[in-house]
Parts: sequence; structure tokens; C-alpha cells
Amino acid sequence: QVQLVESGGGSVQAGGSLRLSCVVSGYPYSWYYMGWFRQAPGNQREAVATIYTGAGRPYYADSVKGRFTISRDNGENTLYLEMNSLKPEDTAMYYCAADLRWSLNPRDWVYWGQGTQVTVSS
Repeated sequence: QVQLVESGGGSVQAGGSLRLSCVVSGYPYSWYYMGWFRQAPGNQREAVATIYTGAGRPYYADSVKGRFTISRDNGENTLYLEMNSLKPEDTAMYYCAADLRWSLNPRDWVYWGQGTQVTVSS
């Protein structure tokens, strides 16, 4: 059974930093695309950053480029999202996801964690 468990969310002031983690189990972690998505109240879920163990650079949404960094530790089966210079508009529930294929559409991703809340105050 595939499981993804996020942690690391919290409340910070604008300009602060947080590091999200997602531990995965139940499948060959290194075979999959991994991604971070977020959903704010009243908004659709959107892709924030994605990564793959193979060739190719990570993807970042324009709104987080230069501030967020996605990485993965295949030995620890863990996905990370380092978030710096946080803004109030980054406030959302953050989810990690996994799939064998890459897509920007959240509906195409099969495996999801339960989410971790990030709140940024001005």
C-alpha cells in the first residue's frame, strides 16, 4: 500500500522560512515523479514544484521560482520543499504527490499525502 506522509507545516511571518518533508513508503520510490501541490481556500489545487530522479531539471511554478527548492533523498525515501522568503499568498494546504508520469494537472497524479498547513502572516 502506497503511503505519503507530510510534515513541517506551520505558521510564520512574511519573509520567514519553512521546510516541508514527505516520507513515502509502499513502492519503489526512485521510480516515480514526485511533486508538491498547494490549495488555498476557494482556489483550485495547483502544482508548486516537481522532481524526478532521472535527467531533467525540477519544475517550479513562476510564483515560487527563486524562493522554493524541491529535493529528494532516495536513500531515505523522502521528498523536501525548502520555502524561503514566504509571502502571505503562499498560505495554503500543501500536499505531496507521486505518479509514474509527469503532469501539471493535479487530477493526473495518483498518490497523495494528507496535507500540511502553511500559514504566512503579514
